[in-house]
Amino acid sequence: MSKKKSIIDTSVRKNLPLLLRSRVVSCPEVTLQASKNSKGIFEYYSYKQVYERVIEFAWALQTLGIQRGDHVALISDNRREWLISDMALLSLGAADVPRGCDSMGTEIRFIISFSECKAGIFETERQLLKVLEKVEEVPLLKTIIMFEPLTDETKQLAEKAGMNIFYFADLEQLGERATEQDRQNIEAEMDKTSPDEIATIIFTSGTTGVPKGVMLTHDNFIAQVEVVKHVLPNIETGDMWLSILPVWHSFERAFQYLAMGLENGLAYSKPVSSIMLADLETIKPQGMCGVPRVWEALAQGVFKSMRKKGGITNKLFLFFVGVGKRYYKAKEYVKGLVCQIKKRSRFLDAIVGFFPLVFLAPLYGLGNLLVYRKIRAKLGGRMVCAVSGGGALQPDTDAFFHAIGLNLLEGYGITEAAPVLAVRRPYKPRSGCVGQIYPCATIKIVAEEHGKIISDEPLPPGKKGLVLAKGRQIMKGYYRRSDLTELAVDKNGWLNTGDLGLLTYDGEIKITGRAKDTIVLLGGENIEPQTIESAITSSQYIESIVVLGQDKKYLSALIVPSKEMILAYTNSTAKTTDEYKKILDSQPVLSLIRNEIDERICSESGFRTCERIYKFALLPDSFTVGKELSGKQEIMRHRIVDIYKDEISTLFD
Repeated sequence: MSKKKSIIDTSVRKNLPLLLRSRVVSCPEVTLQASKNSKGIFEYYSYKQVYERVIEFAWALQTLGIQRGDHVALISDNRREWLISDMALLSLGAADVPRGCDSMGTEIRFIISFSECKAGIFETERQLLKVLEKVEEVPLLKTIIMFEPLTDETKQLAEKAGMNIFYFADLEQLGERATEQDRQNIEAEMDKTSPDEIATIIFTSGTTGVPKGVMLTHDNFIAQVEVVKHVLPNIETGDMWLSILPVWHSFERAFQYLAMGLENGLAYSKPVSSIMLADLETIKPQGMCGVPRVWEALAQGVFKSMRKKGGITNKLFLFFVGVGKRYYKAKEYVKGLVCQIKKRSRFLDAIVGFFPLVFLAPLYGLGNLLVYRKIRAKLGGRMVCAVSGGGALQPDTDAFFHAIGLNLLEGYGITEAAPVLAVRRPYKPRSGCVGQIYPCATIKIVAEEHGKIISDEPLPPGKKGLVLAKGRQIMKGYYRRSDLTELAVDKNGWLNTGDLGLLTYDGEIKITGRAKDTIVLLGGENIEPQTIESAITSSQYIESIVVLGQDKKYLSALIVPSKEMILAYTNSTAKTTDEYKKILDSQPVLSLIRNEIDERICSESGFRTCERIYKFALLPDSFTVGKELSGKQEIMRHRIVDIYKDEISTLFD
């Protein structure tokens, strides 16, 4: 207990707006935000300047009637105005309900209605139009605040629906008129917010899945902020982070606050290579957070660039990347950074790594001179802390960044834990695991069977089981779904993450898979496969389907067609399995199944782009009880993944 107390930053206050206020005292002139103006040039805003904007905007919101306990939709991607709006709402004791600009209209309307939002903040006209498509589904929504202008036509449409339209810029100007007493009143309102009040409701699924609005409190985030300086000791006051991820996602959302805890700044960019690389060169950040897909795209971009150059340049590049990977692997053995799933001999590991390390050191030094430092320069040249989260980092991508000397730290978390549960430490970054347990969290691994806990007793290191988490950052619950909350968090406060993993002999976590059915893509998107499967099996031509894609770029599926309907459609017969397989492989049948899928999994049906099936394989035999199905006729995904591993491998080439 005393150890945890010693690493807590006592300058952090009891709620998020007070965190910002404390930084105005400790580092008023340090940059908090860097945002591009209309000419595409970065403008910089200090902690003091941002705090003043927050106070003024909070007062303007108060004049619109927004008050403590209100839920306000915040439909926008990451930008300067997002953080100001967020902090202003929290200053009033309200909570925001965020979503990104790529969300479907059905999803946005559901979230706004289910969370009982009377007001909403929208980034673009396109987002508001998604609400206005079926405005009857959001009867409580009456106050609209826009970051960007509306056409007269859309404004009239909204006003006809009984909505009052305001613009962020106008409210900023209104806020400047706040008197000193008005400002003091807003600050007094900040002081009233207790740690256990709700700061945000983040929905992990929308209309196409079970409505799960994760209620996260101020303290859920503050608990993580208090210890972030211990976790990232190589980050200094005034350092900058390039912010590229959707801020409604819990990973980026938390990092907005963690940056404040570190007395750092945020430069807003986009996860588009051309934009991101240009901004990296301009900002030269010390840190960046990204989902695995971002890091994979950066690595692939480097390889693609070198292939274009061809010749000796490409050959040297490939040679030195290989040297870098082998050098880092030897370094891991020498420094004791091998992931200990089984107990290892530190002495023997050092001996194994010593000679390759010595032999490769001169080549690595030459590689740094000719290759590695040039690649790091394209990433700004000053990056000391790159963090990957929101999904499993692919080993090849991890190895590439280590080879070029960039310390890529993999983390692990879940929205219900706000979200950080583990992260590799900068000075002990072990590949093959997601790092040490975050200081404010407690983790235990318990025995399970098909995702169900069979014992509460923690398993020893090296034993795989279900990952349970406990601590101050665990959610308050699912909004208006106490039934689901009781299933997720037990009476002792343990959150069932739904992940399978183990503790290593160094006390770190290795995630090995998913016990629950939620699929997390490389981009961090959470997918509920049952809803997709249900929609597709409504086709008369499809008997069974299993959607796949954990830690992949896209979704694929194994499909058992209805043999009777397929034969009728093709007007053919099949006396043997081989004959039937040939029919399934024919272009007319493949086109039929593709059309059946695309007609059901589309935007018109409320599905997101990431929920579409990009590849599928057709299986000739029906699923049977005891093999692919349980006694209750339920699909056993873990069995199917094992039985059809060869077919699945072709879907993700």
